[in-house]
Amino acid sequence: MLHLVLFEPRIPPNTGTIGRLCLATTTPLHLIEPLGFSLEDKYLKRAGLDYWPRVDLHVWPNLAAYLAAHPERRIIATSSRRPGLAYHLFPFRPGDSLLLGPEDTGLPEEVWSRFQDRVSIPFWGQVRSLNLANAAAVLVYEFYRRTGRLDRE
Repeated sequence: MLHLVLFEPRIPPNTGTIGRLCLATTTPLHLIEPLGFSLEDKYLKRAGLDYWPRVDLHVWPNLAAYLAAHPERRIIATSSRRPGLAYHLFPFRPGDSLLLGPEDTGLPEEVWSRFQDRVSIPFWGQVRSLNLANAAAVLVYEFYRRTGRLDRE
């Protein structure tokens, strides 16, 4: 199983859409505070539809709390325009935590530099980044493909 971790997400519709993705793939979603919105936000709920209450959701006061609670999990960092092994080559393992940064800034350097395992989504068009929900979907399904779950479904 994968654990999807959003570090200080700021855009409610992205988090709602990611919540729906997580429910569809039975992937726990972890949100690291501070959040840029309320969990009661109408846009969050609109994007998550009526699925939002069923998402396996965990909210953490900070990244240190998440890491302390799960020292056995390998953290894989990903952030827009930061180097990492291309996702289709990365050796994912069951139990991994995939850490994605805020939509507008990506992971701060002090967070990024803490983790040696890093993955990236290559793109070559004239954009600065991909939408966070799109990036999450690419990575979640690649994780399950690489770990064999899609072969069992």
